[in-house]
Amino acid sequence: MIDILALGEAMVEFNQTGAADGRLYLQGFGGDTSNFAVAAARQGARAGYVSALGDDVYGAMLRAMWREEGVDDSGVRSDADAFTAVYFVTHDAAGHHFSFFRQGSAASRLSAAQLPHAQIAAARVLHVSGISMAISAAAREACFAAIATARSAGVKVSFDTNHRPRLWPLALAQATTAAAIAAADICLPSFDDLAALTGLDSPEAMVEHCLRLGARIVALKHGARGAWLADAERRLHIAPHPCRPVDATGAGDAFGGAFVARLVAGDDLESAGRYAAAAAALSTEGYGAVAPIPHAARVREALRAG
Repeated sequence: MIDILALGEAMVEFNQTGAADGRLYLQGFGGDTSNFAVAAARQGARAGYVSALGDDVYGAMLRAMWREEGVDDSGVRSDADAFTAVYFVTHDAAGHHFSFFRQGSAASRLSAAQLPHAQIAAARVLHVSGISMAISAAAREACFAAIATARSAGVKVSFDTNHRPRLWPLALAQATTAAAIAAADICLPSFDDLAALTGLDSPEAMVEHCLRLGARIVALKHGARGAWLADAERRLHIAPHPCRPVDATGAGDAFGGAFVARLVAGDDLESAGRYAAAAAALSTEGYGAVAPIPHAARVREALRAG
C-alpha cells in the first residue's frame, strides 16, 4: 500500500549558483507535489506520484529520480504529444525568483478520466496543491475527481495552497482554494498565500479561517517566523529550527512532505510539526528543491542537537 500519493506537475529545474558571476546553473528537479513526495519518501513513507510527462529526456530524468528516491511512478503517464515542463531559479538580494516554461505541458493535459482511481482509493493520503489545480482547467477537474475518489474510499486528503497568481485569476483561485480546503483533512497553507487569497493579516486568523472552512488539521507555514498548527482541540506555534539558509526553494514542500509522513507514522500534531520544521530548515542549506531535502537520520540528528 502507498502511504502518500501526490498529484500534480513535476519539472526539471535549473538553479542559479553563485559561481561564474551567476552564469552557472545547477540542474535539479522541482514541482511542488513531486518535492512533497520525495520529502515524504526520505522520511520513510511509502510515496507515489500521479501526473503526466512528455516522452522526452526531461521526463526520463524525472522517472529516474523518482525510482532512485523510492517514489512509485506507476501512476505517471507518458504523453507523446506534449512536453515535460522546466523552470529556472535566479537569486538576488530580494530572494529567489522563478521563470517557468510549462504552458501546454503533459501534466496540464492530464484529465480526470486518465487518473489511476484504484491506486488513489488504495492510498492512505492523497496530496494535491493549488498549483496542481491552477495549471489548466483539465488539471483542476482531475484534482477534484481525485479528491472525490479519495474521500469515497476513506482516504485522507492533504492540500497545500501554493498560490501562484500568474497561473490563474484571483477570483478563480479564491473559490477553488476554499473548496479544496473544505475537502482537506490536512491543510498546509502559507501565510503569504492566505494573505493574498483572503486579506487576513494574522496567522491565528488564517488558521481559524481554514478550520471554519472544514479542514481537520492546519499547519500554516510562515518561513522564518515558524509554523502555526491546529486541530479541533489544539493551537500550537512551532518556532523555526536554526539553519544557515542559502536557497529556500521547495522548503514549504519539504515541510509538508515531512509533516504528513510523520502524521501517517503516528506522531501527534506537535511532534510532527517540530520534525517538519527541522526538515524544512535543513532543506534551505543547499541549492535546489530536491537535492537538499534531508533524510530522516539527518532530521533526527538536528532535533537532538536542538
